[in-house]
Amino acid sequence: MSETVFFSEGNVSVSDSRFIVNGQTYAMSGITSVKPSITPANRIAPAVIALVGGALAYHGMWGWGIGLVVIGVAMFFTMKDTHAVTLRTSGGDVQALTSTNHGYIKRVIDALNDAIVHRG
Repeated sequence: MSETVFFSEGNVSVSDSRFIVNGQTYAMSGITSVKPSITPANRIAPAVIALVGGALAYHGMWGWGIGLVVIGVAMFFTMKDTHAVTLRTSGGDVQALTSTNHGYIKRVIDALNDAIVHRG
């Protein structure tokens, strides 16, 4: 019986018998469930930079102050959350794949769910 491939992009492949990520192979028979998880970006440093810039501007150091506020705000809004594929196996939960691209992670999870259903 031939292997059915549900997803193949870059170094990630999902078939009805295995899930391959960065050279690591997981047997689909050992995966009981799949779920997404999110790690929010740590936005503390950009907030501190912007606050320091605001304090400098308040104390008359306009050039440095405004510059740091702009840098801090730009960093704050361009940082992205990290999305992950979490596999539940008999050995526990495994975070198998991470990316800042939510759509990519969703496609991988959908393919894994399709493979699990196909497996029966």
